[in-house]
Amino acid sequence: QVRLVESGGGLVQAGGSLGLSCAASGRTFSTYAFGWFRQSPRKEREFVATVNWSDGSTYYADSVKGRFTISRDNAKKTVYLRMNSLKSDDTAVYYCAAGPARGLMAMRSRYDYWGQGTQVTVSS
Repeated sequence: QVRLVESGGGLVQAGGSLGLSCAASGRTFSTYAFGWFRQSPRKEREFVATVNWSDGSTYYADSVKGRFTISRDNAKKTVYLRMNSLKSDDTAVYYCAAGPARGLMAMRSRYDYWGQGTQVTVSS
């Protein structure tokens, strides 16, 4: 059974940095992609970034490009999201997701497994 556990959320001031981790277990992920999504109150869950487990290729939402970095550690089965220059608009619950790599992994429907989420709050 695939399990994704996020950690690292918290409160940070605008302009600051925060790192999230997603520990994955339950299967091998060599053909998978991992993504980070976020959801704030009264908004749809939106794509943030994705990384291909096999070749490490990445793709970002325009809103976070240049500020956020997604990466993975194959040996630890962990995916990371480094967030710099945080803004109040980045406040949300951040979710880790995993699914078979198939085309552009920016859509929620591409992912089969989801973590419980971790809260990120950016104070202005």
